[in-house]
Amino acid sequence: MKFFTVDYIIVFLYLIAIAAFGIISSGKQKDVKDYFLGSKKVPWWAVCISIVATETSTLTFISIPGLAYLTNMNFLQLAFGYLIGRIFVAFVFIPKYYKGEIETAYQFLGNRFGSPMRKYASVTFILLRIFADGVRLFITSIPIKFITGWSYFECILIVGIVTLIYSYIGGVKAVIWTDVVQMFIYMFAAIISIYIIYQLIPGNWDYVLQTASEKGKFEIINLKFSSLKEYFTGQYNLIGGLIGGAFLSMASHGTDQLIVQRLLTCEDKKSSQKAVIVSGVIIIIQFFIFLFIGVLLYVLYNGVDFQKLSIGNYFLYKPDEIFPKFIIENHPVGIRGIVVAGLLSASMSTLSSAFNSLSATTVMDLFKKSIGDDSKKQLFYSRLATLFWAVIIIGTSMLFQDEKNPAVDFALKIQSIIYGGLLGVFILGIVKKSADLKDAVISYTFTILILLLLFVLPQFKVIPALNLTWFTLFGVIICLSIGFVSGLFKVSKSN
Repeated sequence: MKFFTVDYIIVFLYLIAIAAFGIISSGKQKDVKDYFLGSKKVPWWAVCISIVATETSTLTFISIPGLAYLTNMNFLQLAFGYLIGRIFVAFVFIPKYYKGEIETAYQFLGNRFGSPMRKYASVTFILLRIFADGVRLFITSIPIKFITGWSYFECILIVGIVTLIYSYIGGVKAVIWTDVVQMFIYMFAAIISIYIIYQLIPGNWDYVLQTASEKGKFEIINLKFSSLKEYFTGQYNLIGGLIGGAFLSMASHGTDQLIVQRLLTCEDKKSSQKAVIVSGVIIIIQFFIFLFIGVLLYVLYNGVDFQKLSIGNYFLYKPDEIFPKFIIENHPVGIRGIVVAGLLSASMSTLSSAFNSLSATTVMDLFKKSIGDDSKKQLFYSRLATLFWAVIIIGTSMLFQDEKNPAVDFALKIQSIIYGGLLGVFILGIVKKSADLKDAVISYTFTILILLLLFVLPQFKVIPALNLTWFTLFGVIICLSIGFVSGLFKVSKSN
């Protein structure tokens, strides 16, 4: 149960090596095209891996095994939906982005509706990332603290500062190439864990299959349907997973600067399309591996209620702690250090993307005209913005040094609410040629307000809680409906 000197050395060497690798691999940054778009010369396969690493946080690393322990593999239905959504992004959004010199996801909105809409969407994105990534950084420190014994302050500061160093100096190329390395590290840690768990199970593979199958742990497809209410408020089902996952992925990979920025670093449209589609296949495989860890843990612990499991005198309060419990009690010295390096990798890959995308949105969407056309000046302010947002996010994460704080859960869920409005206004701009700035602002604003009500009202038992996989789809429907009604009102008024 102790984090040994060898483990500390491994983690220390990893942090030094990843920072150095990020700086060296990025090369010299001459202008903002280098800093934010990698001169559009990043290989599609590296962008693909970077996308996967960016959307995989430490929370994913430990939560998905806990989910499988508690339930089964139904979550994969959502991953199948993710792939469908990415295919849509590849053939609908990416061609739009590669028409002209697009620098950020929100420049498309500016070209379509005007500069105010671009700035409105950019500010929304910034507010979302500050709160969500600040809280996400804190949450990633929970399992690291749990395993190493470091304080929250130490965990947050170490991850934040090391990530800032290579993000500040190397820009998006440093972010992408370190993402590539980091994904292999955390997946290696996951595979090592599978091997160790399997070796401790008192039986062969047939025993694992029989024990897990009897409890339905390998169930992937859920076709159960008892009522319309349960369909929208209950557990994952096939149709909900495919539709909800598809729209969530369309929003995150088609409208969120965090991911779109990577797609814009590819040399051409075809490379960008390959990157986003193949990333969807890798995500399915990755989620299967994480879920499989949870199934093996269920077999190892004989399906004991996680609240009856403990580490010494500490009893587990949530399924997220099951995998860290196993790491603490069973991983050998040295291997435990590699697993912690894997946890840090999952955290840093997401955080570096947030720093760089926030900087890009701030400089290119909000202040480009004020800064001027001087390339050195633009690069200076881009790095300054990276530093500024890193300090803000690290500072925000320090405010949540209590994992029971309800704001933690709220911050991670609010992302789906913003996504509904963003994807809706993007689609409105594509399908409704007569839609103008007023239509876009009205539909976007009302969509976010309505989705906020759908999220807040269940807290007061006014209405049932909607499964969050449906939020993005509902947001698109609301946004398009308001946009079309707004257009009809203008027609009738002019007549």
